[in-house]
Order: sequence, then C-alpha cells, then structure tokens
Amino acid sequence: MASKLESDFSCPVCCDIFNDPVVLSCSHSICKVCLQKFWKTKGSRECPLCRRKSSNQFPLPNLVLKNLCETFLQERSQRASAGSEVLCSLHSERLKLFCLEDKQPVCLVCRDSRKHTNHKFQPIDEVTSDLKEEVNRRLGPLQKKLKVFEKSKLTFIQSIEYIKTQALNTERQIKEEFKKLHQFLQDEESSRIAALRKEKKQASQMMKEKIEKMSREISSLSNTIRVIAEEMRADDVTFLQNYKSTVERAQCTLQDPEMVSGVLINVVEHLDNINAKVWKKMKEIVKHSHSCDSESQQCAPRSNPV
Repeated sequence: MASKLESDFSCPVCCDIFNDPVVLSCSHSICKVCLQKFWKTKGSRECPLCRRKSSNQFPLPNLVLKNLCETFLQERSQRASAGSEVLCSLHSERLKLFCLEDKQPVCLVCRDSRKHTNHKFQPIDEVTSDLKEEVNRRLGPLQKKLKVFEKSKLTFIQSIEYIKTQALNTERQIKEEFKKLHQFLQDEESSRIAALRKEKKQASQMMKEKIEKMSREISSLSNTIRVIAEEMRADDVTFLQNYKSTVERAQCTLQDPEMVSGVLINVVEHLDNINAKVWKKMKEIVKHSHSCDSESQQCAPRSNPV
C-alpha cells in the first residue's frame, strides 16, 4: 500500500515525491522545477506525459497534492523512526533485559530460554548507567594516553621547526667560515704573488746591472782589439814606434765574468710556504672560529624542544 501511495505521489519527470507541484491544463501534475527544466530543454510548452500544449506560461500550484505529499512524507518519517528500535534477532521482541553473564541485551523470551538458564538479568535502563560509568572509568586512561600522544606530536612539530632553525644557522655559519677562508686565501695569494714579484724585480735588476757592466767591458775590449788591429796594419816603422804602447794595450786586466749564484727564484721555497705556512694559518682560523662558536652556543639558552 505504501509503495502504491509513493508511486501516486511521485513526479513523472524526477520520479521523486512531488516538490511544489503545479497542474497543467491537461490535468497532469509536475514538479515546478522539473517542468521549467523540461520546457527549457524542449523549447516548447507541452506536457511531459501527454505532449499536449500548455496555454498557460505559469501553471497554477496543485495545493491539494502538495499537502498530501507533505503528509505522506511525515508519516513515512514517523514509521521509519518507530521501526528503528532494535528487536531481538531470534524472537523479534523488544530488548528489555541485559544478561550479566553474556554481557548482551536480551528479550523476555531469551530470558526463559535454555541458553540463559540460571543467568542473572537486569533491566536495560538500570544497567546502562552502571556500565556507562565503568566504560567512562576505562575511558580516562585512554584520554590521558591521547594527551601524551598529542603532546609528543606537538614536540615533534616543534622539533621540525627547531631543525629548520638549526639548519639555517649552520648554513649561515658555514658561509661565514668559507667567506673568512676565501678572504684569507685571497690576501695570502696577493701577499705571496707580491713577494714573488718583488724577488723577480730584484733579481732582474741585479742581472740588468751585471749585463750593463759587461756590455761596457765588451765595448772596451772591442775598442782595444780594433785599435790594436789598426796598429798592426800600419807600416813597419809606425808599428815599431807604437809597439811598446800596443803591447801594454794588449795586456787585459779584466777578470773573466763569473756566474752569479742565488740570483734565480727559489720556486720550491715559495711553494713550500703555501703547503706549510698557509695551511697552518687556515687551521688556526678554523680552530679559532670553532672555539668562538662553541662558547656562544654554551652561553645561548637551550631552545631544543626535544
């Protein structure tokens, strides 16, 4: 019967219970919204059931059908609420008692059955408060445990933020340390190159002076050789007249040139300075910076949440 009523109260378009129904000139009723959608899709005002043209652009509401549908929906809701009561799965009776041995709600027929012989029972409304109180006592430790987990979770979240802060600060310190090392290396490079260039300038200047002196001596020797050669080409009398002075001129008092030792650049010494002194100073810089950072961390408040 209920199924037939539901069919009678159903819109032929949406197949649900009528919602704000209107009646057409052909006496068919349709939901107002469904009719407007149908007309918009179809492009003409006709009945969705009989296809008869409707002369009225705004059909009248079917108030009687609307009231009947609302009453039907209300009664169906009440029936659903009444049928929501849990019944005994064996005897389809209301569950009024609670078996203290089996810890299950039972009906009056279950109480008298062989399965519950010598069992103790209490009315459901009486035992419910006691059992709720017991469950509530058991709930207390769970709630405490929940707070412990929530607190731990918060600590972990704070730890993540602290880790981020640590990483940022450490990254900044690393950059500062390498900045110091880069600056030290640049300064040391400039100093080493300046020392090398100074040594090159001094050695080159010394060699230039030697070369100039030797050039003068070469010029003097060349001139003496040229004069002697000219005197030797003179006639015999002239040669003999100048013989004594020619012999004296031919007696060279210049010392043979000697190679100057220690004038070349000592490449090994310059490179050893880098390998020994520079690395030693770099270690001292790193050690000093690390000591300062350790002191500052000891003086800083401990903010690690873990």
